Amino acid sequence: NAVVLGRSNIVGMPVAALLLHANATVTTCHSRSKDLRAICSEADVLVAAVGRAGMVRGDWIKPGAVVIDVGVNRVDDASRKSGYRLVGDVNFDEAVEVAGMITPVPGGVGPMTIAMLLQNTLDAFERTV
Repeated sequence: NAVVLGRSNIVGMPVAALLLHANATVTTCHSRSKDLRAICSEADVLVAAVGRAGMVRGDWIKPGAVVIDVGVNRVDDASRKSGYRLVGDVNFDEAVEVAGMITPVPGGVGPMTIAMLLQNTLDAFERTV
């Protein structure tokens, strides 16, 4: 049972299609869907790509679930030289106590995106040789 929180054409819908192709039962929601907490708390796999810092709280997550945080949000942080820090759509400190596995922000999905882009470039090159 997978929940994709976010319906963009860049992340949400393609991820939902990939999960469907892998025979998952997929529920796609958005930031204004009713009963988000209840929907998310049933997910074995939760993909957060809604664009709201810390929107998904720890009590939204089913114990042991896999949480993939795709969100990248800037929040003000006067203690940083830049004046801000990056956080995901999931409140990491709360979620890490409940989730079986979770991707951090930064350092989770971003580096994997780069790795897969490089792999796809190499694959495309090898097909032309």
